[in-house]
This record gives sequence, structure tokens and C-alpha cells, in this order.
Amino acid sequence: MQMFGVASEYGLENHGLHNLGNVYWNLPPALLVEHVVRRGEGELSPDGAVMVKTGHHTGRSPNDKFVVRTGTASDEKIWWGKVNQPLSVENFEKLYQKCIAYLQGRDVFVQDMCAGAHPGYRLPIRVVSEKAWASLFAHDLFIRLPADQLPKHIPSFTVIHCPSLQANPATDGVTSGTFIVLNFERRMILIGGSAYAGEIKKSIFSVMNYLLPLQGVLSMHCSANVGASGDVALFFGLSGTGKTTLSSDPERQLIGDDEHGWSDEGVFNVEGGCYAKTIRLDKKLEPIIWAATHRFGAVLENVVYDASSREIDFDDESLTENTRGAYPITSVPNHVPEGYAGHPLNIFFLTADAFGVLPPLARLTSEQAMYYFLSGYTSKLAGTERGITEPQATFSTCFGAPFLPLHPNTYAELLGQKIAKHQAVVWLVNTGWTGGPYGVGSRFKLPYTRAMIRAALTHQLNHVKFVQDAHFGLWIPESCPDVPSEVLNPQNTWQDKQAYHQQAQGLVGRFEKNFAQFAESVSSAVLAAGPHVKLN
Repeated sequence: MQMFGVASEYGLENHGLHNLGNVYWNLPPALLVEHVVRRGEGELSPDGAVMVKTGHHTGRSPNDKFVVRTGTASDEKIWWGKVNQPLSVENFEKLYQKCIAYLQGRDVFVQDMCAGAHPGYRLPIRVVSEKAWASLFAHDLFIRLPADQLPKHIPSFTVIHCPSLQANPATDGVTSGTFIVLNFERRMILIGGSAYAGEIKKSIFSVMNYLLPLQGVLSMHCSANVGASGDVALFFGLSGTGKTTLSSDPERQLIGDDEHGWSDEGVFNVEGGCYAKTIRLDKKLEPIIWAATHRFGAVLENVVYDASSREIDFDDESLTENTRGAYPITSVPNHVPEGYAGHPLNIFFLTADAFGVLPPLARLTSEQAMYYFLSGYTSKLAGTERGITEPQATFSTCFGAPFLPLHPNTYAELLGQKIAKHQAVVWLVNTGWTGGPYGVGSRFKLPYTRAMIRAALTHQLNHVKFVQDAHFGLWIPESCPDVPSEVLNPQNTWQDKQAYHQQAQGLVGRFEKNFAQFAESVSSAVLAAGPHVKLN
């Protein structure tokens, strides 16, 4: 075994890894790119971005995610169920030994990094992978350390990443050949059977979602930016709802695009990079993301390109709609170097409503904010998970249920406390369909959405009249600068008004059915703040 790069004194033997091939420690992007090309893991775009294909898995595999039930007190904190499926200690050990055996004799790539930009809440992590491009992804996505800190780095959590290794469902206690396993007692994450890099990122985020609330810090699946006056804005939403796009604003500094913590000192980025959807990426509409994905060292997943010229076609969805670009936040010119700022003044809940009945912008009361946060309504967009080929209405509590180890009430209570303390204004933004449901209506225009958010951030809506929607009780502005007034109320965009009312009531019923699980754990005011089916 030979070692290259800047190694930590805390060696891989501490993770049970022995008899490896070459070990490449903390290589910079230039060397990792060389290994990617040499090993045939991917190809280079004309701008030097690494282009890779992830094979069968082009999105997360939520049914293959497990949390080890250790028999300790930590088990009582876990929100067990479909999101956090239990795995026995015995089956974890089987998978762990399979990973150890699989990596013997193989080259591995190690990245020692951190999650959490705030020094008081920083988590040292390590990613060990059989793939050079996955190591480059980790280098892009997490917080990079100065070279002089690497030799003394001791990880608090370690990811062992073996995408080519398959589990045996018959003997390993899992549901397929794919496994994503979190062991909070051993402080280890095992990933196998999937090359989709988002599993690395989301596993670390799940860890932070467990650790931060226990310290009184709200962990959030959101993007964040800050204006010249220090006004912070948060953008909650699932993949494809516009977090990255809307927070990448040339007039504001980007704190982070996907994962944040909200402490007593303010908001901080969990990551050191961005992971943007690139399908139909438009240079004119999204210049910041376009430029970042056309730089040396970026990682592009499942994009289609010309075999001879390597020119990328971002409109081609033949591999998946969930094409992705990973790049360090330093590729965004107007980012916040420290990765943290003050408390938010505006919070935006982003939803891609496939029914086309929610307004493009609505101001929420404090009770409505809690209701819609716990509901987490959106549409799963094509490609973000296995088996999703067209938008599907879904409820993902706290806009991030797949990544919540603790009960949703934990996050909701923290959010409510912080909103009340810092007097943040909460908005619901529909980035989905208008004029009809998916297949009939059209996606709401991005320039209009940007204009509405800009108006909210610059207080231009403070003196505008708001009217209450008849179905959802939402408060809709009657006018907004640079947005046609007729598109602000969704029923005005439907030709068939009766069809609109039927669709709206159908969605109201879905809200009621979903929220029944929280009915006994929230106040009567929060329960009343939600929509209710009208009885004939």
C-alpha cells in the first residue's frame, strides 16, 4: 500500500480498513480530475468540468436508507418509520464487513473536511470512496480545510462509499442491493449499490439534522442569501422547487444553496458547495449557475453531451431529468466567504404545485407558517427519486422529511420559536403550475417569481392590499411590481373556473388528510390555520 497526498495521522485502520491498494489523501481538484480521466470514470467538458454517469441510480433511493437501532438511549430520539427504517446492529456489522472486504486491494480516495461553517457547530467528517470523482464531489460540496490542519484531522463521522458493492437482501436485512446506513453510535455511514453522489451529501445532512437540534440549533433544508443591509432570507423547498435558482441572486450574497443551521447567532451554511439541478439550464435566466457549472473541477452528473465535441446539451433529459452540477461555493462570485450571517427577516416556503391552484405568492400568518412547514407540500419532480417520471403531489414535512432523524415537531417548534423571537415574515411561493394542472397549465415564469421575491425583500409589498383566498385562507397581494396582476390569483388564470374550484377542493382534502398525523400535537390555532374542505 502506497499513500499519496496529505494524510491524516488518524489513519484508515481506525475505521477497520486494511490491506488497501493506493490511498490518495486529500488530493486537490487538478489531481482528482487526472485520476478520473485516467481511470475512465468520466470525461471532461470543454471547460474542464468532470462529466460522469451514475448508471441505474440517477436520484436518491429513499427506500434503501436505514438507521441502526443500537439499543442505546439514542434510539428514543429517532423518528422511526418509513423515513428512518431500523437496521439491526448485526446486519450493520455484516454490511460493514462486506465494505471492508470489498475495499481490500483497491485504491481509495480520502477527503478530510467539515460540515458546518460556524466554528461553534462544525463537524469534522471523512469521506472514503473507491471513486476519484466521488472524492472530487466531496471536495466541492463540503467545507475544505487548510493544508496545515489536515495531518491532525480526526473525523467525528466517516462515510465509507462503495457504489459498486451490492448488498444481499436475503441476508443483510435490506430491501435491495442498495444500502445507505447511518450508525449514530459508531459515527459511521455506509453507502453501497448507488453511484448517485447526492447520497453522500444527504447522509451528512441527516447527521447534522440529528446533532444540531440537540444543541438548540434549527437545522434546515433551505438556501440562504443576504442583502447589502444585512437582511437574510431563507428559501425552503424540496429538490426542483427553486432553492438554488432563487437564492442565486446577483444583487445579494449567497450564504449557501441547500443546508443551513439557525443558531442564537444567526444562520450558517452546513456545506461548502452547491448541488444544482441543471436540466434546461438557461445562461440568460441563471447566469451564476451556468458559469459555475462551466468551470474546471465542477462535477456534472448524467448530463448529455456530444461525443466528439463534448459540448453539453442541458435540454436533453434522455438519461434523467435529475441532471446535476456540483461546484464549490467559491465559484459563486457573490458568496459570503465566512458562510454565516445574521437572523432572517424573510422566509420563503417554495412549493411546485402540480395542481395549479396555489397562488404564486402569499403572506402567511404565524399559525399558517407552522401549518405549511409541517405539511411541506410540493410535487416530487421527475428524476429526483427512483421511479418518478412526472410530477407527483407529495407532503414532505419541514420540506425535508427524508433527511429528518428526529420527530418533525422538534424542528417545527424550533422554527416557531425563532420566527417569533426575530419577527421574520413568512411567504408561500408556488413555483409550479398555473392556468391548470400539470399537463394542462404551464410552469410559472421564473422572471415573475424573481420579481415577487424581490418585492418582498425590498418591502414593496408593505403597503399593498392583500385579499384572502377562499379555499386555502392564504393572503394574496392584489398587485406586485413587474408582475401582471391577473396572475397573482390562480383562479384568474384558469379558463374553466369550475374545474379550478374542484381541483382546489381536491388539494384541500389532501392537506386535511395529511395533517391528521399532527392534529393532536399542535395548538388549535395552528390546526385552524390550515385549509378545510367545504361541505355542500
